[in-house]
Amino acid sequence: MPSIAEKELYLGYTPDELERSAYARFFRPQMAPLAGHVREALLTGAIAHELMPPVSRAGDLHHPGYWAAETGYSTCLDGSARVFVLTPMPGVTPAMWDWWFAWHGSEAQRYKLWHPRAHVHVGWADGEGDLGRYVGRISNVVEFVGPARMNLTIRFVRPSEAGLDEKRLVASGEVAICARGGIAGTPMETGWLIHHVRPVEGGSEMRSRFWVGGENVRPRSMPGAVGGVIGSIASRLVPLKAIQASELLVHCAQEMAHLAAFLPELYATFGPAHQQENRE
Repeated sequence: MPSIAEKELYLGYTPDELERSAYARFFRPQMAPLAGHVREALLTGAIAHELMPPVSRAGDLHHPGYWAAETGYSTCLDGSARVFVLTPMPGVTPAMWDWWFAWHGSEAQRYKLWHPRAHVHVGWADGEGDLGRYVGRISNVVEFVGPARMNLTIRFVRPSEAGLDEKRLVASGEVAICARGGIAGTPMETGWLIHHVRPVEGGSEMRSRFWVGGENVRPRSMPGAVGGVIGSIASRLVPLKAIQASELLVHCAQEMAHLAAFLPELYATFGPAHQQENRE
């Protein structure tokens, strides 16, 4: 993404954007209160990390039922954190989320729909716009997580790279958005994220998983032992705090529930059917 002028970095839509943007009717600055199970997790505070499996156990997401902790956070001795969030999504299909991750990264106005109180800017690192895919691409985002404005990279990878069975996902009608997150302007990737979306009666549910810091830190393209040593040194210099994990939990819970409330309408308006009409 080209360098961003500071004047481009602002929350929300300008009056002109609200008047002229094709997306303005979906920009809803008022967000619903946090769901009860999210509030309970925040009141509980950090829990034992043994209740929250590491990324090496990501394949367990294929199993029916739920993990011991579906919403909560923990911190580990190596300076890492694990953050899980369950988001029920009535009326939403997994395919809608697969489309969203390919579609939203081309324009800041699209990205801001997702979290109107925290999302600032977005752009694909390859400089291209809509390609109809996100796997294999890097999204550069500017967003607030808690009070901190962060410049982040999200390198989307195939689910198999995170330990999931892609054929099994397709057979069950599920989608898994998987990525390595990092800090823009550095070679370090600081964590893993998976948004596992599976169909349930009346819609779908998203099981978000973040494994950040500590053993999850690696220089990009250095997955072996040397990368592990470098990552371990880097992670210990800036260990994650429990407050940062709780802020990430809140951010994820807010953005996923907010977008899910109008994603079916957004998908019907700008999704594959709309794109096919424009091609014809």
